[in-house]
Amino acid sequence: MKTKLDEDPSETLTAVLEQAGHVAATVLGQSWGGFKDPVLWPMIVAEGIFFITGDKGFGDIRAYPPGTHAGILLLRPDQESIPHFRALLTAVLEKHRLDDLARAVTVATPRSIRIRRPAAS
Repeated sequence: MKTKLDEDPSETLTAVLEQAGHVAATVLGQSWGGFKDPVLWPMIVAEGIFFITGDKGFGDIRAYPPGTHAGILLLRPDQESIPHFRALLTAVLEKHRLDDLARAVTVATPRSIRIRRPAAS
């Protein structure tokens, strides 16, 4: 699956994704760093790419309804550090295939993984 890492989790997580068989790009690698969410989000949606972020605003399903995008994984470690983001992403990948999280808004903490899927039509 093609993924895009926001600047919060850091581009050092690309290795974790690539080891799991995913294609990983970064916001920073595309020179999109520092873009505000209202500018960044339409660019992510236009790419049709699964988005991984630490920005809690992306967990708001009213603003980012499941089914209207390729998928969001919000990583919420207890401490915002590269080792904590890495451990949390690794834990998610051990329990879930990213393909199964497509079109959903998934919020992962060290204690739980909450998945909001698109409404059945």
